[in-house]
Amino acid sequence: MKKLMATLILAGLATSVSAAGIHVEDGWARSTVEGMKMGGAFMKIQNDEAKQDFLLGGSSPVAERVEVHTHLNDNGVMRMREVKGGVPLAAKGVTELKPGSYHVMFMGLKKQLKEGEKVPVTLKFKNAKPQTVELEVKTAPQSGMDHGHGHGHGGAHQH
Repeated sequence: MKKLMATLILAGLATSVSAAGIHVEDGWARSTVEGMKMGGAFMKIQNDEAKQDFLLGGSSPVAERVEVHTHLNDNGVMRMREVKGGVPLAAKGVTELKPGSYHVMFMGLKKQLKEGEKVPVTLKFKNAKPQTVELEVKTAPQSGMDHGHGHGHGGAHQH
């Protein structure tokens, strides 16, 4: 019996080691108000592979489309743009998707995202297999919304 347990434990360790790939941590989606058609999501993506990968976008039952966006300074005005070619995920590194930087956008929201809910999102990568994660819906701190960094994903979304 002890040998069987040791074999199972070793097999479990081998599985976790060989499952290098992509790991998503600290994922959350910003709560929205009724009628909003867009919403943002943020997370840390750890790439344990020896080569760079790219987050290309994804899908979710709560939105028509899931895209990856970033903020760009356009002559002093922060604008959001879709990232063509995907968000680079450095080999053996962690990429943080956060307000004011790279982030996931829910386009054509089908329902309000309410604080405390969980939202499933399937993330698509250039090399790694698609991965479905559950994102907790949270209300972002207000201080981050109103000091001119273009965090608002409502009517002020400029393309």
